[in-house]
Amino acid sequence: MSQVVRFGVLGCGRIVQRGFLPGVAATPGAVLQAIASRRPGVAQQWAEEHGVPHACDSYEELIADPDIDAVYVPATGDEHARWTIAAAQAGKHVLCEKPLARTVAEAEQMIAACTEAGVILQEAFMWRQHPRAKKALELLQEGAIGSLRIILASFSFDLPRTDWRLRPEKGGGAMWDLGCYGVDASRFFTQDEPTAIHAHARWWETGVDMTMQMALAFPGDIVANIDCSFEAPFRCHAELVGDAGRIVLPNAFQPGEESLILLQRSTVRDTPFEEVAIPSANQYACQVAAFCKSIAAGHLLDPAEDGLANMRVLEQVLSTARANSVG
Repeated sequence: MSQVVRFGVLGCGRIVQRGFLPGVAATPGAVLQAIASRRPGVAQQWAEEHGVPHACDSYEELIADPDIDAVYVPATGDEHARWTIAAAQAGKHVLCEKPLARTVAEAEQMIAACTEAGVILQEAFMWRQHPRAKKALELLQEGAIGSLRIILASFSFDLPRTDWRLRPEKGGGAMWDLGCYGVDASRFFTQDEPTAIHAHARWWETGVDMTMQMALAFPGDIVANIDCSFEAPFRCHAELVGDAGRIVLPNAFQPGEESLILLQRSTVRDTPFEEVAIPSANQYACQVAAFCKSIAAGHLLDPAEDGLANMRVLEQVLSTARANSVG
């Protein structure tokens, strides 16, 4: 593999244009070599618009390209396993959008294929790589808010009712699309896995969860309260509550180029927050750069997410919510 990681992208969706393309462009150790679309002419149009050397009219063509080192998979959830496994078998590293798969069994197959091929598989939780996430964890571990007691995470927006994310066969549902961030954050900040899971949901007519509430218990008597919804105003908030203060992350999983941490080092009411400035950063560029470093190292580097542990929690959440809706 060349020193510069040459990426190929399987699809021309919103996340590609809004996040991945600017991320690659801002990363010195990465270049976008090819882009594919199964819609005739679309890949060529995007290639011309974004200065991409090669356009492919099929995913198979891109994966077979010997000049591609790594593949970004932004497709709908039902396609993650298929194309990740195909890319791995072709010797390509894979950066796969969240959630990693529709089921734990699919995730295990993906990881097994990548392990056998000796390639890196990383789930695209870009927020983990942003310097704000790392600084918040550092403050937490330094005891800035005492012992962690509560994690709060909310993520919602009003989704058009024709969107594919309301189709169960595509891996749709608020939990898979939005709640996965809160679960990932609770595992990131506790550096542990939950010991108990409770969940309730309101279901859409297609069978997916429209609104989901999750309660997770972690070792050390830490609790996490997570909610997500496709039928609510936009909210993207996380808060870490300790016995000596709290850390607030505005726009928790979608920080802009400029972001900050609100830190309250007291339990006394109306204590003012300190504003902890964070270096300007594009979280997608942070993600691409971290992925390239993992490729060079030959293994995922912390705090990268391999996806399997998060998938296990999400699958149990969904099972618990369905069981609680019976009757």
